[in-house]
Amino acid sequence: MTSISLKNNVKEQSHVLVLTQRFKNEFNLPEKVNDYIVNALKEPDRKTLTYNYIGKYISIFIVDAKSDKFKLAEQVRKHGAMVADALNAHKAEEVFVYNQTTRAELGLYAAEGLALANYEFIKHKPGLKTKHSLKHIILANSAIKAKQVEELSSVIDATLMARDLVNEPVNKLNAEGLANAFKKMGKEAGFQVTVLNKKEIVKLQMGGLLSVNAGSVDEPTFTIMEYKPNRPKNKKPYVLVGKGVVYDTGGLSLKPTPNSMDSMKCDMAGAAAVGAAMYAIAKNKLNIHVIALAPATDNRPGFNAFAPGDIITMMDGSTVEMLNSDAEGRMILADALHYAKRFSPELLIDVATLTGAAMAAIGTAGMVGMGTASKKQKELLFTSGLQVHERIAEFPFWDEYDELIKSDIADQKNIGGPLAGAITAGKFLVKFTDYPYFHLDIAGPAFLSAKDAYRTKGASGYGVRLLYDFMKRV
Repeated sequence: MTSISLKNNVKEQSHVLVLTQRFKNEFNLPEKVNDYIVNALKEPDRKTLTYNYIGKYISIFIVDAKSDKFKLAEQVRKHGAMVADALNAHKAEEVFVYNQTTRAELGLYAAEGLALANYEFIKHKPGLKTKHSLKHIILANSAIKAKQVEELSSVIDATLMARDLVNEPVNKLNAEGLANAFKKMGKEAGFQVTVLNKKEIVKLQMGGLLSVNAGSVDEPTFTIMEYKPNRPKNKKPYVLVGKGVVYDTGGLSLKPTPNSMDSMKCDMAGAAAVGAAMYAIAKNKLNIHVIALAPATDNRPGFNAFAPGDIITMMDGSTVEMLNSDAEGRMILADALHYAKRFSPELLIDVATLTGAAMAAIGTAGMVGMGTASKKQKELLFTSGLQVHERIAEFPFWDEYDELIKSDIADQKNIGGPLAGAITAGKFLVKFTDYPYFHLDIAGPAFLSAKDAYRTKGASGYGVRLLYDFMKRV
């Protein structure tokens, strides 16, 4: 992982990223070079400038003080990502970030973009130690405090941990492996982790989780993570729930392989996000009581796999007419939502790669959200989405959508038909709650087919930074 540090009175540096409104030569550049840069930056509509001078790489980003603060933060992150790519091409090992503006936080955004873009998943290429040369990001002559750097580093580490988990194929990370990864995170960051095995899941009568697992040779797990400081500011815990389908064939409702089943190792991205968010929360010692739940299994068409038409009795005693085994995520989440009632949550947020309908609606630019959270809770969550550029498109939650999942022979169906698929999934889930609830469908941005600035190809770690920022705000 890339280190981020502070250093003042820097005299020698080869590679530099500058954030500026009025360029100052802090880099011992010859007068002619300085004059060239100053004049070039005066060009109309000039936003960036990159200059190579005798082995010195300089990239300058012009800060528009009138820009929306959220938009500017994302622009700086993306510029950092571009610089990371260039530095790796130059085989550079370090970069100095100079922030010549009065907005100290911009240096952190640049470092964030640099570090997240520098991620690579090559552990299964034994002959290749690294493709990327960049190792150190130094915030030079900065007003940023060391504690802020430590906090950012922990959040970045957590995001990259989530990426690593999501990028792992199921033959390397099954449900038990995912639970063990959470145990390791808990031990390192300082939060409690309890893993329920199949025998305990059967005892709890988690019919949704067990029905999805019925086609698999691997047993399911149900992981409970808890971080509670001595005097948390909240009387009731915030609860996070993540979908942990470690691989999804679609079950008997088999998916097509190209551009579908072949990437379904990512179907546990929600569980990875909530587990990694717990790591960042505990590592940075936020004064808040948080619980995370991660039901986990793979979804296979073998053994006694649940079949379209089956009636499943859920943990809460209600029945579900299962009409499509590829709508399995809501089945395991429903049991977790019912289990969470024992905690009387202040708010429960679930994160899941749940529906293709969400991705079809808004693509990979953000996530779909809906639920019964209060106006204030939603405002804080949406603000966090803007802050970290993991934006939420809120979908309606009208009563009419309940009609689409009514069953003639059970309490409800697990699919609602061809219309409003993302919403009917949320409507299915909310029936298992009795507390403020918000559902986040990250099917679009969780796993990318191509690099998007600092969101690298494959797992993006979506949701980790959002949840962490939200827990700082509540």
